[in-house]
Amino acid sequence: MKHEQILVNLRKIIRSVNLEGKRIEKEHGVSIPQLLCLNFLNSRPNFTASHKDIKDFIQLNASTVTGIVSRLEMKGFVARLPKKEDRRVGLVVLTAKGAKLLAITPDPLHEQLSARLKQLSPEELLALQHAFDKIINFLDVENVDAAPILTSDAEIDPQE
Repeated sequence: MKHEQILVNLRKIIRSVNLEGKRIEKEHGVSIPQLLCLNFLNSRPNFTASHKDIKDFIQLNASTVTGIVSRLEMKGFVARLPKKEDRRVGLVVLTAKGAKLLAITPDPLHEQLSARLKQLSPEELLALQHAFDKIINFLDVENVDAAPILTSDAEIDPQE
């Protein structure tokens, strides 16, 4: 296999993630990070989570998560609730409108990929991990923050 084919294959992966993000946004009006936030809230007790819980799950910085939650709130998909013990800390809750949106959206690409990875043998997973480790090393991106989710753009905070 020539090295050009590896580059083409990487580009295919990047392109498919970008296309998935654009398709979800066009069809449902939310970005992949927003959809991940909604899915996370849907999995929580009482469909509620703190800002920190969401930040830790999505693995983006606090100001970016604030923007995601604000856009979801403006669209009516989530609501912010003050916490009784500490009014400075708010909770985010999934609304009925947000739950309806989740009922019609497909599983994000990372969930499909995760399900397929679980079907691999331990040896196949290890070989795949070694291949990705080598690519990451080649690209010199070992220290880049990344969540265990696929997203075309992480809703970049303009202040960063």
